[in-house]
Amino acid sequence: MHHRLENDKNHIRQLLEKVTEQSAAYVASLDNRPTSIDIDAPDNSLDLPQDGVGAAATLALFNQRFEPHMVASSGPRYWGFVIGGTTPASLIGDWLASAYDQNTQTIDGQGDVSARVELETINLLLDLFHLPRDVFLGGFVTGATMSNFTCLGVARQWYGHQLGRDFAKDGVNQTLNILSATPHSSAIKALSMLGIGSRNIIQVESLPEDREAMDVADLRRKLNRLDGQPGVVIASAGTVNTVDFDDFMAIHQLKSEFSFWLHVDAAFGGFAACSDNHRHLLDGWEHADSITIDCHKWLNVPYDSAVFLVRQQHRNHQVATFQNSNAAYLGDPMQQFNYLNLLPENSRRFRALPAWFSLQAYGSDGYQEIVHRCIELAQHLSDQIERSEHFRLIGPTRLNNLCFTLKANFESDEAFESGVTKFLDELNSTGKVFMTPTRLGGISGIRCSLVNWTTDKKDVDLVFELMCSIAGG
Repeated sequence: MHHRLENDKNHIRQLLEKVTEQSAAYVASLDNRPTSIDIDAPDNSLDLPQDGVGAAATLALFNQRFEPHMVASSGPRYWGFVIGGTTPASLIGDWLASAYDQNTQTIDGQGDVSARVELETINLLLDLFHLPRDVFLGGFVTGATMSNFTCLGVARQWYGHQLGRDFAKDGVNQTLNILSATPHSSAIKALSMLGIGSRNIIQVESLPEDREAMDVADLRRKLNRLDGQPGVVIASAGTVNTVDFDDFMAIHQLKSEFSFWLHVDAAFGGFAACSDNHRHLLDGWEHADSITIDCHKWLNVPYDSAVFLVRQQHRNHQVATFQNSNAAYLGDPMQQFNYLNLLPENSRRFRALPAWFSLQAYGSDGYQEIVHRCIELAQHLSDQIERSEHFRLIGPTRLNNLCFTLKANFESDEAFESGVTKFLDELNSTGKVFMTPTRLGGISGIRCSLVNWTTDKKDVDLVFELMCSIAGG
C-alpha cells in the first residue's frame, strides 16, 4: 500500500475529527459568513504532486486556498435559486452516505439494503405530500432537471406507444405535442436532452390578472387542435416567480376527452402539501402521470437531491426507457427490481439517506412548521415592501417567493434597468443577503425565495433595513 494511503488509514479517526470540528464551525458561522464574495480569478497553477502530501496536509491546503471563499449558501439569508439549508439530521445522513458508499441498486438477491431504504424514503415523502403509496413509484436523482428528464423520458415512451412505436429503441423521428403555459427552464432543458426539442412547445395561454397559471380553456382548445393525436402536458405546481399553481383537477378532467400525459413540475411548490392552509393548491395532483420534487429545496437536505414520481401503471414504459438490455449480469429488468433500469444513472450514491434521516427526525409537523414560517416571513417582507417608499411589488406573493423592483423615477427604460442591476449588485456585495434578478410582466426586478429552515424574522428585518439603506443612499 502506498505510504500516504497507509498513514491516512491508520489515522482516519483523527482526520475525521478534524473535519467534524471544521464542519461544526462552518455551520455555527452561517449567520455571519458572507452570502457572496468577490474573488479574483482562481490560481490553477498547481501541478499534480508526484508523491502526494496526505489528507491532513491537503485539508490544510484547502483551508488556505478555498475555505475562506465558501459562502453561506446554506444559511438563513441566501434567498437566491430556491436553495434550502441542511438540517442537522440530513447532515448526519449525508456523512453516513459517504462513509457507507453504497451503490444503490436492487432490493432483490444478494446486495445491500440501501435500495430498500430508498423505497421507504419515497413512501415517507408520499405520506408527507398526502399522495397514495400504492399509486406512485419513485426514486432519487440529482435535481429537478434530472427528475424532469426522467419523468418526461417515460412520457416520451408512453407517447410512442400510443402510435405503435418504440422511441427508446428506434429513436424519435417526429415532432411530439408538448403543451405548457409557464414551464421551468429545467423542463425545457430536459426536452432538449430527450431529443424532443426545446422549441417544440405548444404555448398555452396563462390566466389574466397577474397569473402565471395555465388557462385550462385554452389548453382544451389546443388539445382539440391535435385532432386525436397524443400529447404531453407540463403543468406547474409553483411557478418560478410568483409560485402560481395550475388547476390540476380541471386538467385531469380533460383526460376524458383527450389522450395526454400529465406531468406536474412541483420542484418546491409541492411542499405546499405540508400546510393545512395551502394543501388545496395541489388538489388533483394525485392524478398526474409523473411528478417532480426537489429535496434540496424545501426539504432542506444537502445537494444534490431530488425525486421523480411516476405512476406504477407506467413501469413498463419506464423500464423500456432506462433498462440496461444488453447486460445479462444485471438480470431481467421486468422481473427484478433494480433502480438502474428505472432512471438515468447506473452508478448512484446513497442519496436517499439524508432525506430519510430528516423525515424521521422532524416528521410532518416539523416540515409543516418550516413551510408555515417561510410563507409567513415572505408575506412579512412583502408587506414591508408594499409600505415602502423605495420599492414596489411586481407580482403577487402567493407562497414563499416575492418579486419586487425599485419605485424611483428614472429618465429612461435603460436607466431603470441599470438602476435595478446596480441596486442588486450593491445589495449582494454586502454579503448579508443573496437575491437574483428576474423579469415579470416585462419589468426588470429582483426575486427572492425563502425556504431555509433557520430563517427567522430578524433576518427579514435586517435585510429590509439594508435594502432601504442602499436604495435611499
